Amino acid sequence: MRNFDLTPLYRATVGFDQIAELMDRALASDVGSQTYPPYNIEKTDDDAWRISIAVAGFSDRDLSIEVNDRNLVVTGRKADDDKSRKYLHRGIATRAFDRRFHLADHVRVTGASHVDGMLHIDLVREVPEALKPRRIAIETTAPRDADVLDAKSVN
Repeated sequence: MRNFDLTPLYRATVGFDQIAELMDRALASDVGSQTYPPYNIEKTDDDAWRISIAVAGFSDRDLSIEVNDRNLVVTGRKADDDKSRKYLHRGIATRAFDRRFHLADHVRVTGASHVDGMLHIDLVREVPEALKPRRIAIETTAPRDADVLDAKSVN
């Protein structure tokens, strides 16, 4: 894989820091190390999404969801109450994890549910009224006839 140096972008632009940081984050992340737990991102509406994370073996109290500065962090920490159990085969992974998602502007978490080993996190984009497109009314004035002279200007 190629390595890209974005330093010239930082030197030549002003105000595009978010785009450069996003590119840095995307290029620097090691995709192979972020495979647990598996997840889906589904688009449920024009401005709504659902993140579904497979968290088999975790209870509600083992999971934590936080939003901090446009970063959604899902954490799973399993309590060590399995010390007394002796496994012949342990195929259900319950290791600790931190799954991070960077949220775009105006995207907020509206809710979360934990059903049948799946953690569902609902997101929606709420653009403020000031940033939404709006129609500007064009005022029309009666056209003035250029050939008609005012009575005051003739006298």
